[in-house]
Amino acid sequence: MERQVYDRMAELDQLHWWYRARRKVVAQLIARVVRPRPNSRILEIGCGTGHNFPMLDLFGSVEAIEVDPAARAMAEKRLGRGVGSAPLPDLPGVADSSFDMIGSFDVIEHIEDDRAALAGIARCLTPGGKFVMTVPAHQWMWSAHDVVNHHHRRYSKAGLKALFDGSPLKLEKMGYLNSLLLPVAIAARTAGKITGKDDGDDTLPPAPLNAALETVFAQEARLIGRVPLPPGLSLWAVASSGT
Repeated sequence: MERQVYDRMAELDQLHWWYRARRKVVAQLIARVVRPRPNSRILEIGCGTGHNFPMLDLFGSVEAIEVDPAARAMAEKRLGRGVGSAPLPDLPGVADSSFDMIGSFDVIEHIEDDRAALAGIARCLTPGGKFVMTVPAHQWMWSAHDVVNHHHRRYSKAGLKALFDGSPLKLEKMGYLNSLLLPVAIAARTAGKITGKDDGDDTLPPAPLNAALETVFAQEARLIGRVPLPPGLSLWAVASSGT
C-alpha cells in the first residue's frame, strides 16, 4: 500500500467508524462461525498497525506479520513483542502446522497470486485449523480507493468460492458484510466519479456522521453468522485445513 495509507491507518484506527465497527463485526464472526478452541494460537497476517490485537486476544494467544516497517513498529508496541515480516504468499520462516487460527482482514486482495497465498496459509495451519478472511466485494465498485490501496482485484461470491475450490483449504462458510451501508457507498462513489472527486479519500467524517455510520455498520454484529446478509461492500470466508 501507499505510505500515506499506513499513516492514515495509524491516525484513524481507533476513531474511524469503519475500523471500529468492523472489529465488532469480525469478533462476532469469529465467535459464532470460527469458534476457536480456548487458548488457540492465532496469527494475523497483514496486521497493519495492530489495531485488531485486543479483539483477537479474546480468542487466544496472538502473533502477527506485517511487511511495512513503520506499521510493524507500531504493531510491536501494541502487541508488546516482536511482529514478523514474512510476506505472502510463501510466509518464509513460519513453521508448518503452527497456528490454530489465521486471520487476514482485507489483505488477500493485495496479493497478486492469491491462490498461492491460500496455499501458504494452509501450510501454517494445524490439522483442522481455521482461516478467516475479509476482502472487498464487487469489481464494479472499483474506485480510486482500490488504486491507492494497491488492490489487485475485488471479489465476487463465485470468484471467492473458485479461489478456495482450487486451494488446499476447505471452504466452510462465506457471506457478505457491510451490507447496510452499500446503498450509501454506491451513491457516494457514483457522485465522486460524476464530479471528478473519486480520489480515494478516507478522512474522518464529522463526529455525528462518523458515529452514525459506526452505529449502522456495527448492527451487523448481531446478524453475522446467524442469518445471510444481503450484498455488501465486503465478503468474508471461513475455511479449514485438512484433518
